[in-house]
Amino acid sequence: MRKSFYHFLMKYRHPAPKDEISSFANHAYLDHGFPKTAEDYHELSSYLELNGHYLDSMTVFDEAWQQYIISES
Repeated sequence: MRKSFYHFLMKYRHPAPKDEISSFANHAYLDHGFPKTAEDYHELSSYLELNGHYLDSMTVFDEAWQQYIISES
């Protein structure tokens, strides 16, 4: 069974974020509306475009998504 993107992203959480993906993971953890069971790129990107004010750029999500796809294949 494939893990959700959120579950994948949580391995990047860090008290002192080292990079943009760690910062993204920390903010996603605090975002109670984040679609925690989602595995679909379009569902997640739509959510983040409307609610991801904590992302400086959607490029951070795209980079994390590519790592997620690689880890799940």
